[in-house]
Amino acid sequence: MSTHSARVVAVPPPVLPDSETEPSRARPLPPEDRRAAILEAAIPLLMKHGRDVTTRQIAEEAGIAEGTIFRAFGDKESLIRAAIEKFLDPEPMRRGLRAIDPELSLEQKLNDIVFQMRARFFGIFGIMSAVGPQFERPTQLEARLEFASIIAEVLKPDLDQLNWPPDRTAHLIRLVAFASSLPQLNDGTEFTTAELASFLTTGLAGVPRSAAPAEEEHSC
Repeated sequence: MSTHSARVVAVPPPVLPDSETEPSRARPLPPEDRRAAILEAAIPLLMKHGRDVTTRQIAEEAGIAEGTIFRAFGDKESLIRAAIEKFLDPEPMRRGLRAIDPELSLEQKLNDIVFQMRARFFGIFGIMSAVGPQFERPTQLEARLEFASIIAEVLKPDLDQLNWPPDRTAHLIRLVAFASSLPQLNDGTEFTTAELASFLTTGLAGVPRSAAPAEEEHSC
């Protein structure tokens, strides 16, 4: 009985078209994009852990090596300061306010304004509680003037209905949003955004300011 040894034939790997070749390694992010990604990962952790957050936790959240953080920011404190500065940047809120449709009803616009303002104040109070108030705030006067300008534009179709000029109206909205966001002032008496918008639309009694002097003279 004769036996035949099996012949092994080497099969070359298939040649794939260029479109099917194995992808190359992803290019590293530009430095500014890398910093932005680290800050996005750091902010929620700062809110949760405060200054006790570790660079290891941030690196794991961002999906990077811990050493990348130090190359990007130098040290943990610089990273924390940069994260707080990014969190406090008012431009995202301002863009949201500018995007409100001026053709909506007055009450709906006030609802949207108060919603965005309260979200910002809740965030500010939250991060202050987590890391402390040891950071610089933007110039208050400049911020108020910019806010008043945006509100005047959003409420432009309704200015003839308002009892207050645009700058005073903006300040009243800000006061209501700010006060209603302070936990120590609202424990057990919280107001919804819709309730606050209704209050701002009609006031406590809906009496125009222009009627006040006549009533005072009549009562004398």
